[in-house]
Amino acid sequence: MSEYPFMLNYPEYAVTSLSGRYLPYDAIKILTSKYAAKKVGVSVLGTPIELIELGNGKTKVLMWSQMHGNESTTTKAVFDMLSYLTRSDVQSAILAHCTLYIIPILNPDGSVAYTRFNANEVDLNRDAVALSQPESRVLRDVFDQIQPDFCFNLHDQRTIFGAGNSGKPATVSFLAPAADPQASITPSRKIAMGLIASMNEVLQLHIPGQVGRFDDSYNANCVGDTFQSLGVPTILFESGHYPGDFQREQTRRLICTSLLVALTKIASSDYELPEKQYFTIPENQQNFVDLIVTNIPIITNDRKARKDIAIQYQETLDNGRIVWVPKYHAIGDLSSCFAHTRLDFNTLKGMDDYELVYNLNTTAPDCFNFNILRQN
Repeated sequence: MSEYPFMLNYPEYAVTSLSGRYLPYDAIKILTSKYAAKKVGVSVLGTPIELIELGNGKTKVLMWSQMHGNESTTTKAVFDMLSYLTRSDVQSAILAHCTLYIIPILNPDGSVAYTRFNANEVDLNRDAVALSQPESRVLRDVFDQIQPDFCFNLHDQRTIFGAGNSGKPATVSFLAPAADPQASITPSRKIAMGLIASMNEVLQLHIPGQVGRFDDSYNANCVGDTFQSLGVPTILFESGHYPGDFQREQTRRLICTSLLVALTKIASSDYELPEKQYFTIPENQQNFVDLIVTNIPIITNDRKARKDIAIQYQETLDNGRIVWVPKYHAIGDLSSCFAHTRLDFNTLKGMDDYELVYNLNTTAPDCFNFNILRQN
């Protein structure tokens, strides 16, 4: 795809100072200074919320990341995108035709605590109507002042999502949010669908079968639904799991690519793909677990057997880094589950002395060394 030169040299413009899943506000301060970000408000705890403005075009694109503080992949991708667009050897039609307005971290307090919520324990993506939180009011004020032509709502999603029932993870997911309870295909939503279809065409070259689509149930409290209802084409981006990539560095590259594809289409007003192409993207299903270990010796009611156990990793902030702590999820017939990793207990080193004691009256087994299964 020669029309997308940024696909050829990603390592040359990726921002190497940003890595991993933990991305607190302080980690981006040098970069926001580099791009002359303006303070547009403060969080609950008084941390600045900043806005980057770039480009000279008449089409205005507003995007915001880390509305949920523990969803940092799109923040890294945004700075990769900025790095590409500001290279001296790039003559980008994007900046000639568009002006980008970017809030890289909307929830700085949540980014430090590595939590979905803000410091008042409110989900900002359920606060679009009440506008009860300072961060929500900042975003709405920016929206009202800029009056954007397009909005990108940038998030991470959990590892539980598969792209339909294909057995492939939803590494990247999208949604053209509904604008009303009937999920009507309004003019703005149709444009958002066309842009998503364009991004999906490119992503299929890299992750065939690993792009998903969220269900379009309407919720006026969600920011994307609200902005779509106001007639602004709005797209939800969701960074998901790429096999073996718990730090989401591969997903970051795919999100950066998606952003640049969408902006290229916007700059050229080339987004009139039929909505049926959007609906060919499989809807996300909650059908994945992080790990299934098979053939575990189990004692149940004084009887020995071998069963399979499903593990989910719990992301935990530990001294400034994220660790993935294995937690029991389910046991028994797991035939309806897909797993990002499968292990056979018989091949695990250091497990000879462990049996799993399972009491049907408890919620989880014991006497099993889950730490053996910790993800680094």
